[in-house]
Amino acid sequence: MTAILFLTFLVLLVLGVPIAFAIAVAGVAVLLAGDVNLLIVVQRMFASTDSFPLVAVPFFILAGDLLARGAMSQTLVSFAESLLGRIRGGLSAVAVAAGMFFAAISGSGAATTAAVGATLIPELKKRGYDESSSAALVAASGCIGVVIPPSVPMVLYAVIAGPSVTQLFSNGFLPGVCMGVVLISIALVQAHRRHYPKGEKRSFQDTLRHIGRTFLRAIWAILMPLIILGGIFSGKFTPSESAAVAVLYAALISFVIYRDMTLKELGQILLGSARTSAIIMIIIACSGVFGWVLANWKIPSQIAQAVLSVSDNKYILLLLIAVIVLIAGVFMETSSAVILLTPVFLPLVEALGVSLVHFGILFTIGISIGMITPPVAINLFVASSTTGLPIEKISKSVAPYLLGLIVVFLLYVYLPLFLPGLVV
Repeated sequence: MTAILFLTFLVLLVLGVPIAFAIAVAGVAVLLAGDVNLLIVVQRMFASTDSFPLVAVPFFILAGDLLARGAMSQTLVSFAESLLGRIRGGLSAVAVAAGMFFAAISGSGAATTAAVGATLIPELKKRGYDESSSAALVAASGCIGVVIPPSVPMVLYAVIAGPSVTQLFSNGFLPGVCMGVVLISIALVQAHRRHYPKGEKRSFQDTLRHIGRTFLRAIWAILMPLIILGGIFSGKFTPSESAAVAVLYAALISFVIYRDMTLKELGQILLGSARTSAIIMIIIACSGVFGWVLANWKIPSQIAQAVLSVSDNKYILLLLIAVIVLIAGVFMETSSAVILLTPVFLPLVEALGVSLVHFGILFTIGISIGMITPPVAINLFVASSTTGLPIEKISKSVAPYLLGLIVVFLLYVYLPLFLPGLVV
């Protein structure tokens, strides 16, 4: 049954069948081979989407889409530039810092890339920065969007694996910041090698005034993650409720404070968010059939036993898992990979004695890197559409940033085993 399941799934993927239908058909193939009543398909599709935490997914997507356009993104970029823009290559650091700001708001890598890219890439080009490298940096910064909470993949992982969404969110900050620091370091090294310009010189008093002005302009956007995450960690509302608060807050700021959105634009944003949410939800529904097949024939346990037979060394097996996660990110969209692979990995992770929270964070980091690894590299496609550059050119420039993110990923695979306080 294992062979039928995975061979059918892989063949359908190679043939270009959408992943949701590939998952469903693979599950149905096993059910037919096992002479199981196909009513289970409908039952599992409904049951897999009948989860309150999943309410957060469409709301976080909508909040990210609302933020990806208009004045909020511009004010955040301006504030980041007032802090970092004076150093050589400072605008590169601004791109990463802005990506981290948006990560704490949107929960989406693509939304983060779109918001920062539309605002900063033209300015980077204007100031003499290499355009393909700038686009690659913005795309790499977008990976942080699903690591620093809120995070759609973390919500999906929590629904499947069982740990608290709040626990996962609280453990996403440190690796997200580490990813940002590494990207900024690489960007600044490149800036010195390529002799990028320094930012506008100002006196100390002028600099403070400039920071103050941009901060006041951006304060409404800066307050958003504080309200959302503060509400979650203080217990005032659940992650699902926080997603609804995020949408309401973003809409009020856009219509009342910045006044940069029309009802027509809101309708277009709602339609786009609905399409994205529908894609994720149909994948979740179809994965319910896949998951039932996995559980009924104990396929994850068989896979775990097979992997454990390769070696009894915990660190080697974790490296093997890490490599599989990275490879999955190359070929699968982030949410699809989390939904599909989490049930497969869980027995193995439990057998190794690894915390489900630790695994959820490392899984999120590893799969986020897939956003900049072709062929399924959503952040690169967004950066390409923003700049008009061919995807191949941006892919070459993303290599140093990709290596930096992989180093952070591997560190987070192992460090919590030696420093348990890193996962709380």
